[in-house]
Amino acid sequence: MSTDKNVINISNIRIACKDCSLFQLCLPIGVGEADLELLDRIIKHRRPFRRGEHLFRIGDPFQAIYAVRAGSLKTYAMTEDGHEQVIGFHLPGELVGLDAINGECHPCAAKALETTSVCEIPFDRLEELADHMPTLQRQLLRILSKEILQDHNLLMLLGKKSADERLAAFLVSLSARFKRRGFSSREFYLSMSRNDIGNYLGLAVETVSRLFTRFQEEGLVTVQRKHILLRDIDELSLRAGVSGPMASSKSVNGV
Repeated sequence: MSTDKNVINISNIRIACKDCSLFQLCLPIGVGEADLELLDRIIKHRRPFRRGEHLFRIGDPFQAIYAVRAGSLKTYAMTEDGHEQVIGFHLPGELVGLDAINGECHPCAAKALETTSVCEIPFDRLEELADHMPTLQRQLLRILSKEILQDHNLLMLLGKKSADERLAAFLVSLSARFKRRGFSSREFYLSMSRNDIGNYLGLAVETVSRLFTRFQEEGLVTVQRKHILLRDIDELSLRAGVSGPMASSKSVNGV
């Protein structure tokens, strides 16, 4: 048995919400210091999930919502013919599981795209706190409102835009989301596969690959496998039909 005291068990690390670099991007934003300490007491840190492991599956009882701490997840439902339909991609600081509140079971599944850790927030405890914390109630309403807006944006994306507009919107959205997290808005790693991107955008995987090649030939991006460099974000924003440089306020559904 190893006795190396420098070995750290990640699952035993507990970081308070107020000390987390992502706290302004998920639930605690707008919550006061005293209320934040109460919220922190009910949050559980789950063990890291390996790529391909499920956080929850379709039909699992709803018990908690989750905030992504590190890594990324995809959520998906099943079509009538038994195929996956990707609903969204979730980055650090984003909440997962809100769509299960009404039915009390998860209508979709959440799977890790890479090694991923989450904060688990038991919903019954969260409701108890919200009864006594007006700031938390307001924040929950803001988050639910954002979810509705994101669903609306996704329907607009799939129903009205061409294939190249869809991919451009996807890349611009990721750029804005990475920027809000303090990462590079121009250079990042795509944890999701081309097949998942196509599934999410309603495009064939061959179309996605062809568009990446075209964007690269036009000098908009540089692509090396899953590593991507956005060379002309303004032009991508125009292609996506998003106004303003970087389109920072128009991200598409938690792409």
